[in-house]
Amino acid sequence: MATIKLNTKPVTADKTSRKPVRPLDPNKRTRTSAPAPKPFSDEVANPTIATAPATEQKPVVQKSQSQRQRNHRHDGTLRESDAKPHLIRDETGRDTPRRGGKTRDGFEAGNFNRDRATNPMFAPKPLPTNPDQPRLSKRMTELGLCSRREADEWISNGWVSVDGVVVDVLGTRVSLDATIEVSKAAQQHQSETVTIILHKPMGYVSGQAEDGYQPAITLINPDNHWAEDPSSTFFKRGHLQGLAPAGRLDIDSTGLLVFTQDGRIAKHLIGENSTVEKEYLVRVEGTLSAEGLKKLNFGLSLDGVNLKPAKVSWQNEDQLRFVLREGRKRQIRRMCELVGIHVVGLKRIRIGSVTLSSLPVGAWRYLRMNERF
Repeated sequence: MATIKLNTKPVTADKTSRKPVRPLDPNKRTRTSAPAPKPFSDEVANPTIATAPATEQKPVVQKSQSQRQRNHRHDGTLRESDAKPHLIRDETGRDTPRRGGKTRDGFEAGNFNRDRATNPMFAPKPLPTNPDQPRLSKRMTELGLCSRREADEWISNGWVSVDGVVVDVLGTRVSLDATIEVSKAAQQHQSETVTIILHKPMGYVSGQAEDGYQPAITLINPDNHWAEDPSSTFFKRGHLQGLAPAGRLDIDSTGLLVFTQDGRIAKHLIGENSTVEKEYLVRVEGTLSAEGLKKLNFGLSLDGVNLKPAKVSWQNEDQLRFVLREGRKRQIRRMCELVGIHVVGLKRIRIGSVTLSSLPVGAWRYLRMNERF
């Protein structure tokens, strides 16, 4: 078998074959021979200020008439090769800078936009805001112009102006002496609102559905529209949009219930300062003393708050007639319990000057134009 013998002796290069190190260039600067940096002006005792040499001004050469007309045609216009693309010649023959084509700050393609409807320069300045001032929607409600919901809708549509300035931003605050105006579109929108009188039966709630009971608004449909309705208004699906109860009757009560799209009517009937009378017929059980009847008229309190004076009298041997100017939750039932009698039936027959009359149970009609609460 052949064997391979490795040479483990280190290989050394021939010293004579190595290239000598290149000698230093005497003209080249080294780190040690570099000149010191120049001192700052505040480090020199007597600094000298270097001034640039004055440039020699070239003499102005006046062009002759033939030289000035060399680049023009016989009609005085520039040649296409000599025309300047960034300049435009006006009516006086002068070259003026050409404006860009973008619309910016009211300028459009070099021409000023004088249209107040589209030029942002003519946009009205926002009204000053003061946290102590009421919001515009609340102020409109206080003035009886509309409801808060209608006010927000009108403001968003740009139908409201304050001191001659159109306001379309919700939450804008206004002063108490500001002049608030609404457009004809808002007035027309308000004139198209409807108010409905419903004879609510027992077993229906006035507002949202609760405990498995249906809301009374489900009764407002073409099938339940009173055939003898004296109003000339025809039912539309849009009449259900935004329709809300103005007051309430509990599940065990029946009688007149008002639904309206008009915020002014809602505020007039159930606002905190409302004084509209509401009349009820109440069937009771138990013995009512003369002192108890006197307390029903005035002298009772609920939840620590004194009740407003009421008109309570006997309608017949088992019915009382109540006329109230406020609407607390289950007020009549709780008043009767305080004097020792129990309510077994309650029916509302009048709100203001609008009466239930001969409207059948479960039927509804429109509020006529000549009717007022």
